[in-house]
Amino acid sequence: MDDLLKQIGNRILNRRKQLRLTQEELAEKAGITPQTVSSAELGKKALRPENIIRVCSALDISTDYLLLGEINKGDHSVLLSKISDLPPLQYRHLEDIINSFILALNEREAQSGK
Repeated sequence: MDDLLKQIGNRILNRRKQLRLTQEELAEKAGITPQTVSSAELGKKALRPENIIRVCSALDISTDYLLLGEINKGDHSVLLSKISDLPPLQYRHLEDIINSFILALNEREAQSGK
């Protein structure tokens, strides 16, 4: 259970940092205390079910991602919505970035012998 709480905490922390939010800002957006955010990120205390929903909403992630680390169709649709709003030139730039990223990952896996 401790390992699961730490994994969940890491997902909260990483997403919060990705969004450039402080613990206080996340707490305010989620309607919880900064201490609750801190305890969750450190994997010291499980979030109550209603707080899981609030944190997921504030971080724009699914509960599947938070709890299990899995990407679901809802996660895909959020990303696709953001991509579909891009002007054509930015869309093509993003496509180049994604292709470069995938190529780098494949090269890294090949070098590590996977």
